[in-house]
Amino acid sequence: MTMGSYRATISWFNSGPDFTGGKYSRAHQWHFEGGQSVNATAAPGIVPAPWSEPANVDPEQAFVAALASCHMLFFLHFAARQALAVESYHDDADGVMGKNDAGKQAIIQVTLRPRITFSGPAVPDPEVLDQLHHAAHEHCFIANSVTTRILIEPR
Repeated sequence: MTMGSYRATISWFNSGPDFTGGKYSRAHQWHFEGGQSVNATAAPGIVPAPWSEPANVDPEQAFVAALASCHMLFFLHFAARQALAVESYHDDADGVMGKNDAGKQAIIQVTLRPRITFSGPAVPDPEVLDQLHHAAHEHCFIANSVTTRILIEPR
């Protein structure tokens, strides 16, 4: 049983002098159903400029951001259900590329470092905060879709 369908359109056009020689731009666009477009590229650490565009988002960054965003959205949901007013949420998330158990290059670990500010009379103690993060992680659709190790280090 499916609960939803999600689409993205990826557009790339050759603008390089030598496609078969690997001298072509990896810059491209991601287009989403809501009308948003994002300039994307291959990771500059993997494909150096001028064949990548360092100002654009690469798929590995987007993967880390998707995990962090999904975790945050579920955290906010569970905090609201417990009448905990969240004032701000900031996460300095990062991913580590390495070899997975099959010996293939993969993002093998993502560390989320959420820093949350609460307002109002109810502020959770460390145990409740840990429970909120655990629930968010257990319910995150993206975390449930990948084999990457995900660490949560609240700040």
